[in-house]
Amino acid sequence: MATMARPAGDPITRFFAGLGIHYAWVIAAVTFIASLVAAGAVGSVGVMLLPLQMEFGWTQAEISSALGLRLALLGLVAPFAAALFIRFGLRPVIVASLLLIAAGMAASIWMSELWHLVALWGVTVGLAAGLTALVMSATVATRWFETQRGLVIGLLSAAMAMGQLIFLPLMAWIVDQSGWRAAVLALCVLYALAVVLVVLFMRNRPADIGLLPFGARADAPPAPTPPPQGSLFLAPFEALAIAVRKPMFWILAGAFFVCGASTNGLVQMHLIPMCGDYLIPATAAAGTLALMGAFNFVGTVASGWLTDRYSARVLLFFYYGLRGASLLYLPLSGFDPIALTVFAVFYGLDWIATVPPTVKLTADAFGARATLVFGWIFAAHQLGAGLIAWLAGLIRTELGAYTIAFQGAGILCIVAALAFIGRPKQTPTAVAA
Repeated sequence: MATMARPAGDPITRFFAGLGIHYAWVIAAVTFIASLVAAGAVGSVGVMLLPLQMEFGWTQAEISSALGLRLALLGLVAPFAAALFIRFGLRPVIVASLLLIAAGMAASIWMSELWHLVALWGVTVGLAAGLTALVMSATVATRWFETQRGLVIGLLSAAMAMGQLIFLPLMAWIVDQSGWRAAVLALCVLYALAVVLVVLFMRNRPADIGLLPFGARADAPPAPTPPPQGSLFLAPFEALAIAVRKPMFWILAGAFFVCGASTNGLVQMHLIPMCGDYLIPATAAAGTLALMGAFNFVGTVASGWLTDRYSARVLLFFYYGLRGASLLYLPLSGFDPIALTVFAVFYGLDWIATVPPTVKLTADAFGARATLVFGWIFAAHQLGAGLIAWLAGLIRTELGAYTIAFQGAGILCIVAALAFIGRPKQTPTAVAA
């Protein structure tokens, strides 16, 4: 059971200790909210694609290039986000990220040129959002939880995907009623509220407030806070140099590339415009994605529970295989309400269920360097997302339909599933963050 090493040292942590709540769960809740809100900036642009196209005359390929750059930068920042968490702690990095996202989104209200979109929604939001992506969730889970890590990773991963999807109906309604600028302002208010929660409740490590990680043995001393090792910006590259020597890194990075391509880059960015090709209103399409987000929460939490109990490689084989089948099915479905609902439920359960077993395999293979290495694996995820976000927009512009993009992503998912067949199990290794 979780145990306190000694009384916590400030009123907030003492309050939760008095309630018998281990502060790790407070950290998880705050991280959940921060991930949810930060991801809203990434996912909400799906309902703004057509309004931007109508107002400024930009093509889908041009807009998709900016959004693709955002997704790619979000991933490329991840390895350095891990180093920043190690050097400066969770609270200052998360606050800086949320404030930068809010600044980039707020400034876009006055944009009038395509390069403004690239600079603000592409570069600024992409770099800032990368600091609060899955690496933050992995860091919190490994620092604050000795047990239940798979479940926590599932919950926090679900927050990121939910944030990208559940805000869509609200954003679509605001865009429809008041325009895309009003939707941007609504997001900025949410970022401000998240900053307040992080400032009040976020702490760096259990030892900083006199606690053991949740589930740690009572007779085990609090783990000492490790001093910064080496250069802040060299540490990720040193971890990468070691990781690339192991086949497991390439399997996980390659599969996660496909994961990002088939979720964030394709479905999140282009399902709403694709529904428009079938004369489905943006609000209805956004509702489909929100339904997907709700079932994603169920699927990802269940995946965390399964990861604590079953082979991560077997789980990934089924996750990628089933996702591939659903993407091959969608263009043939006819896009009637029943078909879209079936797709939303099935695909939602599998949306980001790949994260808990991927984090587990990374921890097993790379031990103390797991957080930094996962940063690079997540970078591959977002590179895949960025490439397909741009490529799908180009395919739609040039060919007039998304069919090839969705079916191609389905085939890539089948290939990713096959990569997890017949691989040897990794020897479990202690994880440090």
